[in-house]
Amino acid sequence: MTATLNSDMGEGLGLHSFGNDETLLDLVDVINLACGFHAGDPDVMDATVAAAVAHDVRIGAHPGLPDLTGFGRRRMVLTPEEVESIVLYQVGALTAFLAKHGASLNHVKPHGALYGMLAGDPALMVGAARAAKVFGVPFFGIAGTAHETVCGELGVPFVAELYVDLDYDDEGNLIILRRPERTDPAAAAERVRRAQQGRPVLSVNGTELDIRFDSVCVHSDAPNSPDVAAAVRAVLDENQ
Repeated sequence: MTATLNSDMGEGLGLHSFGNDETLLDLVDVINLACGFHAGDPDVMDATVAAAVAHDVRIGAHPGLPDLTGFGRRRMVLTPEEVESIVLYQVGALTAFLAKHGASLNHVKPHGALYGMLAGDPALMVGAARAAKVFGVPFFGIAGTAHETVCGELGVPFVAELYVDLDYDDEGNLIILRRPERTDPAAAAERVRRAQQGRPVLSVNGTELDIRFDSVCVHSDAPNSPDVAAAVRAVLDENQ
């Protein structure tokens, strides 16, 4: 089965827009839509859902930590119950706009620091998996982490991701940057090609990592994300 290409979108506020959403909608299969806590507001959510529907792109929820100033990239201390509540709250808001535009929820994929927190903490991940189970949709995450193991335990479908515009540490965890940086499109394409062929991906220190994936993520807010997405799209299309 051919892997999909996904991107985080709708991360604007009011009159301020960020990212390359319009261009990327012509390249991706799936989007992860910000739900208001780390970015996004009702009007941005509404407009982004409408644009995705017009491009026949599937829509998932991208719930984050309640931290607009830090764009959800700063860790917080939460209980599993709090994680479940903030995910339910944000995904519930998105489903209203999906219903307005005749679309359905495709998946749940946490944003930023919350994504990393859940990957390393099974107890917190239980809260997020319970929320995904309420909506009956898959959870996007990193294979071999608490994302996958807890989803397996709770019967939540799991979609493994490969990242091409973030580095991995030697344990296979993502290195979350506070500010996005440019990515070499050729290097991104090569990472996907290596992973597709079952060859290891290199960590930031050169450690070989075996990364199983069903979807490739390209962030929309990086300076040259359309070029990176186009390079990845070309590799994925080679195997269709």
